[in-house]
Amino acid sequence: MKTNTIFLTLFFLLVLGAVFLTDCSQRTTQTIVEGDAAQQAYVPPGEYDEFYAFMSGGFSGQVTAYGLPSGRLLKEIPVFSKYPENGYGYSEETKAMFNTSYGEVPWDDSHHIELSQTDGEFDGRWLFVNGNNNPRIARVDLTTFETVEILEIPDVAGLHCAPFITENSEYLVSGTRFSVPIPQEDVGIDTYQENFKGLINYVSVDPEEGHMELAFQIEMPGYNYDLARNGKGKSHGWSFLTTYNSEQAHTLLEVNASQKDKDLLAIVNWKKAEEYLEQGKGQTRETSFYHNLMDESTSIVNSTEVTETTILNPQDCPGMVYFIPVP
Repeated sequence: MKTNTIFLTLFFLLVLGAVFLTDCSQRTTQTIVEGDAAQQAYVPPGEYDEFYAFMSGGFSGQVTAYGLPSGRLLKEIPVFSKYPENGYGYSEETKAMFNTSYGEVPWDDSHHIELSQTDGEFDGRWLFVNGNNNPRIARVDLTTFETVEILEIPDVAGLHCAPFITENSEYLVSGTRFSVPIPQEDVGIDTYQENFKGLINYVSVDPEEGHMELAFQIEMPGYNYDLARNGKGKSHGWSFLTTYNSEQAHTLLEVNASQKDKDLLAIVNWKKAEEYLEQGKGQTRETSFYHNLMDESTSIVNSTEVTETTILNPQDCPGMVYFIPVP
């Protein structure tokens, strides 16, 4: 019995010594002064993270907010999908947030996060995110971390290229992922180059309230518009949009849309576009899309159908649109 006790005591002391030696071997001057990675990321209860990280949720249709450096999930923000936890999309006050020209669409594929900006710097007022499958842009109020507005974008198919913001939040810029007939109608696929068009969309943002409005659209060739950025500083007033399928292929897309060794970068002078609008160059076209806006004093969503939009055609507006070949 004594032998077993002595053996266990010696074993325990050996293990304790090994742990102590290992711990001492890791205690360098740097770890003593700066702490290890876990300590650096630790934020005690009651204290705030230095940063927020906003993540799009893909097919969840939502946005999540994490604290950094702690990595804590602070909130899942319901946007394009119903959310049973708090009744978003189920309550009579919020059902209208999912109204579209196709009826109620209570799901989406959220992709790109944009924060409102002043002088090219994040100003913490609003967050914008696109619905990739059902063409929409949502606005989240960052004082409440709640979705307060969703604007449908008409006559586009897929809104992956969205909602890229200008340096003073003048516009959210987007482009159609897949070009479609405009106005939409049943046409033969072999008439693709003749009937299928792209649209670049400029959504204005009210500088005080953040309310969105589809200011104008630019009719473009039937390419696939994928991503965008807006110029800052000296390049303020210009938008840059990547494209693919400049071949305008409509069969075996992955094969036939990669025949050329270059596609085209679309470059838009949106200040020039504003000048042409003032000159009356825009054409009004009948359409249908929904603007869903929450009254933040009552939390009731008001849904309005909009029945026309303004189109600018680059052929009538010299110096507004350029294309540059890009490998």
